[in-house]
Amino acid sequence: MNCEVAQERIVAATYGELGDELVHELEEHMTGCPECRKEREQMVALKVLADAYPVAEPEANLVARSRLRLEEALDALPPLRWYERITRRVAGGFTGLLAAPLAACLVLVAGVGAGSLGEYEMARLHAARATTAAATAPSSGVQVLSAPVADPVTGAEIAGVLNVVRQPDSGQVEVQYNQLVPRRISGSASDPAIRQLLVLASQNSNSTGVRDKSVDLLAAECRTGRNCREAGIRDALLVALKYDRNAGVRQKALKGLEPYVAQDVLVRDAVLEALMSDSDTKIRNTAISILEPVEADTSVRQVLHSVADTDENPYIRTVSRKVLSQVPEIQ
Repeated sequence: MNCEVAQERIVAATYGELGDELVHELEEHMTGCPECRKEREQMVALKVLADAYPVAEPEANLVARSRLRLEEALDALPPLRWYERITRRVAGGFTGLLAAPLAACLVLVAGVGAGSLGEYEMARLHAARATTAAATAPSSGVQVLSAPVADPVTGAEIAGVLNVVRQPDSGQVEVQYNQLVPRRISGSASDPAIRQLLVLASQNSNSTGVRDKSVDLLAAECRTGRNCREAGIRDALLVALKYDRNAGVRQKALKGLEPYVAQDVLVRDAVLEALMSDSDTKIRNTAISILEPVEADTSVRQVLHSVADTDENPYIRTVSRKVLSQVPEIQ
């Protein structure tokens, strides 16, 4: 497989649309191709950001309202005089040969116009919601909601996550985030609105504390056996493990990914990468312990052998050799 084919398949694999047999071929190619591995990492990071900021859909009756307005505008036009109608027919006969390219241009112009009208309607509705929210907000400037909310949380309306608080002995999570005014939403960590905010919070570059708390909660969701793939939680943890500057956040992300290491190749590769290149010894040691259940895997054995023989850290070399000594050699 060449890199061009591999990079086409990376997109399908990232969105779960590639067959198992093709995924295996892709993984074999990426084992020896750093460029394609980097392409996959970037695609996973892009998917996480795209999932965190969903596209806002216009109202279902927008087209109907637009058609009514167009009909009203056409009805308001004065009727053509008899000589104007004749002139138009004659002119239409001479321009018939040019109809096809002109029609294409008109379709393009009509599409741009419809898009502009849709953006105007969305902006008008958004402004109306903002006015209502500001009028009903408490005097402290913070609005408190209970999930699920009537107006669902969307990434396009969120300026940033301010704080994440776990309520003691209740299983509830409170997330404070900026919208048009600071707001709070309370609910279980398994609530879709809470999960979406936690995924956003895990990418908060301005606050290590917010990232730490959100990744801790997302990791706990995965460790308890809840589905972390559909909600984008697994991908958010992968991004945190690979790119977060704080070792504590990376450590929590690593523990959250542990349940997936046996059956998920992307997770296994991320853990192997952490073992080989993370700057924190504690994270590397945790990666080794997480990989023990799949230590018979060929890629895992290769990395452990490499680390055991050449790593600069004597402790990591010792632990790797110990793990390898417990696995019988493949005949």
